[in-house]
Amino acid sequence: DWGHAADYVEMQWLMLQQDEPDDFVIATGKQHSVKEVIETAGKQLGISIRWEGKGIREKGINKENNQTIVAVDPSYFRPTEVDNLLGDASKAREKLGWEPRISFEQLVSEMVTEDMKEAQKDNFCRQEGYKTYDHFE
Repeated sequence: DWGHAADYVEMQWLMLQQDEPDDFVIATGKQHSVKEVIETAGKQLGISIRWEGKGIREKGINKENNQTIVAVDPSYFRPTEVDNLLGDASKAREKLGWEPRISFEQLVSEMVTEDMKEAQKDNFCRQEGYKTYDHFE
């Protein structure tokens, strides 16, 4: 369940406006895989991805130049990972009138745009002889 912080903060604000405290699920109610995130980001960057392998051997390859651009790294596996995360925010919709406004595609687009800005800054610093740090690791 991928959602935008701005939508979630709006819902939190709506929750705080209620006369009585209550519990609400903050979620979009729409499920997207990590593959979908990668493919959507690739599309924004003009990269078409072909998937090869299965499980921990799976990798995404740029169709244009056959370069591997993403691969599964078991060191990032979480021992208590839940395979299926999908929230039901129907109570928030009914009681608060809340609806997420930012789409999955818009969220990924914003993430790509911000990451590109950071990469451009790092590249500029390196070109000018400054050391940069891999802050995405």
